[in-house]
Amino acid sequence: MKEALIRSLSGLIYISLLITSIFFEQALIILFFIFGLICLGEFKKLIQLKSNIPYVIFIILYGIFGYWQTFLKTDTGLNEAIQILMVLAIFVELFLIKDLFSGKTIPLFSTKRFLLTTFYISSAFVFLILIANYYKDYNPNILLGAFILVWVNDSFAYLVGKNFGKQKLFEIISPKKTVEGFLGGVFFSCVASYFIATFTQTLDFTNWLILSIIISVFGTLGDLIESKFKRQANVKDSGVIMPGHGGLLDRLDSLIFAAPFIYLFLRILQYVS
Repeated sequence: MKEALIRSLSGLIYISLLITSIFFEQALIILFFIFGLICLGEFKKLIQLKSNIPYVIFIILYGIFGYWQTFLKTDTGLNEAIQILMVLAIFVELFLIKDLFSGKTIPLFSTKRFLLTTFYISSAFVFLILIANYYKDYNPNILLGAFILVWVNDSFAYLVGKNFGKQKLFEIISPKKTVEGFLGGVFFSCVASYFIATFTQTLDFTNWLILSIIISVFGTLGDLIESKFKRQANVKDSGVIMPGHGGLLDRLDSLIFAAPFIYLFLRILQYVS
């Protein structure tokens, strides 16, 4: 009973802090900066990287893309720089997907450790801020919708899997995940996308429906990949900052992995609309 109460309280604080900050641009930028440093620290421990260079890279990336227009007084070159970062991030994450399915462990040679901290963790927080600025002016509704879809997917994947799950999805990495749970999470995310489209008045229902599938699929892959990193490190959680939940990376792993793919979809929408 006490453990459930602690878990509920820490989860409530996390969600309240996030939702409160998301409606104020500077508050969100500061919050994601702190979240990014924490997640980076947790991930460094998982991959046994002792260097502090990833923190420097994160601060530089976050500062450049978060304040490009403020410091340079122009957006010239910003679009090209974002596209380069997006391509590199997606390329690195595709290799992580390959590693997930192709071997018992994810190779962690020195160069790859720095590539992962840069284009898997650090760049994700850049894309989360860029998603909130999809309309050029700050509008948190798409980012908020993405978080809601992650929460809906995770919640219903757990509930459906617990009550109806029989076929294991990826038993070696995550024994509790089932195919039925995964499909249940996708289905209810698709249902939630209708209400998000209706109440946020951002993208139309078709685009939110596509986003719900992108977030469900890549979010699940991100969760599995982080689970594989934890299994390699022989730990249950990425950290202890959230009592009853583990580390912050445990809570954000799905959206961190899905972020560049969400942003890619939004960029495609800009070109075809």
